[in-house]
Amino acid sequence: MSSGLSARVLKVMSVFGGVQALGVLCSIVRIKFVALWLGPAGIGLFGIFNGAADMLKTLTQLGFRDSSVRDVVAHRSSPSLGTIVTVIRRWGFILGILGAVVMAGAAPLLSLKTFGNYDQTLSFVTLGLALFLMSLSSAEQALMQGMERLRGLAKASVFGMVAGLAVSLPMYRFWGLSSVVPSIIAYTAATCAALIWYRVRGIKAPAPVTLADTLSTGRRFIVLGVYMTSADFIAQLVSYIFLSWLNMGAGGSEVGYYQAGFTIINRYIGMVLTAMVVEYYPRLSSALPYPRRIPVFVAHEMSLLLLVIVPAVLLLISLAPWVVSLLYTADFAVTVPFVTLAMTGVLFRAMSCALAYVILAKGDGITYLVTESLSAATALVLNIGAYRLCGLGGLGVSYTLWYFAYFVIVSAVYTRRYSMRLPRRTMLLAAGSVLMVCGCSLLALCFDSLIILPAAVIAAIVCLRALYRLIARRRGSR
Repeated sequence: MSSGLSARVLKVMSVFGGVQALGVLCSIVRIKFVALWLGPAGIGLFGIFNGAADMLKTLTQLGFRDSSVRDVVAHRSSPSLGTIVTVIRRWGFILGILGAVVMAGAAPLLSLKTFGNYDQTLSFVTLGLALFLMSLSSAEQALMQGMERLRGLAKASVFGMVAGLAVSLPMYRFWGLSSVVPSIIAYTAATCAALIWYRVRGIKAPAPVTLADTLSTGRRFIVLGVYMTSADFIAQLVSYIFLSWLNMGAGGSEVGYYQAGFTIINRYIGMVLTAMVVEYYPRLSSALPYPRRIPVFVAHEMSLLLLVIVPAVLLLISLAPWVVSLLYTADFAVTVPFVTLAMTGVLFRAMSCALAYVILAKGDGITYLVTESLSAATALVLNIGAYRLCGLGGLGVSYTLWYFAYFVIVSAVYTRRYSMRLPRRTMLLAAGSVLMVCGCSLLALCFDSLIILPAAVIAAIVCLRALYRLIARRRGSR
């Protein structure tokens, strides 16, 4: 089962990894032109407005994007699937309207607390349209993921990203800093249009779905979603508080430098995690009736993630100065220590992700709320303390310590609450990977980053050989 599962997971990861790679390419082009035409202040504004949108999206969508996937998986072979499809789409529309209204109401306060005046109130109000479109997109994504329409989801993502980029670039050139909010709306509109074009079709409810049916059926995933929303909102709020604190204390350029480094860490390395979750979360949810399968899936997923991510992390460490210069401008070189020191945290983030999705698959909302709240509080304290002590470079250390703490938290839940264990082999692989990446990060900072390039190449060869053996073993067993 392990070899067959490896091939399946790697196939899905390769498809969505390709999608994410295209997203990275689009982001490279997008951010490069923002850096050239709008400068660090433009990067900072993108971070602030996207942070506000993500924060209120989390608050108003009630976590239904992830929580509803469980219901779709549970009813895939049931006659009531059509009802579930209708209910999820209706909730997407309702929560989208809610998001736009809340954003409009909060706009004056957001402008005052972020910029110290009310000049950006209209910008925040307009941003509410993006929240509405995001909610419609979330409904279609949940349906496609739960029903394993992954190819259609991949195509929609590709066309959405390309169209969003094509629409956004002229805005940056001709509108300058005024293009930030319109470009965010244009990007979300392109994504939403692509998802609607490729959406799940031909599934109808066996009987008309009333408003009462919509509320009662949706209650199953909304209750879990409320816990998820509370946890995610706290995380987004903490992130927004830190960005606002940094903006008020150090200026928009410093926010831009931080946002640039954070984007490299989360978006370009995190694309592997995004590709993994698409297949991993529904698989965990479908394994709930068979509890013994869950530890096997978790250990397997964690091992695969490490084999894929470690070479990429080492390569990024060795080429960090050139990557930052390519993606942004020479002015952003101050972010290199931040990116380099945060790479060990990327490993802890990947391992934590494999464990945390067990909590969601089980529908354990209270536990999820507690773990994510502890993580958010830890992040805020570490970020502020590290920046005051060491500036941007210190934020790389705080990132690693943050996800190490998060890994400890979710590991305690996994072992104590669910009585599951990670195999010794997986733990040894994890420990060796962390020591290797941590050592290479320190070498890159103390000497020249290219000194670890041979280690990155060797690690890539070893990991690729291990992955190839898994695939070959499956082919040989046929």
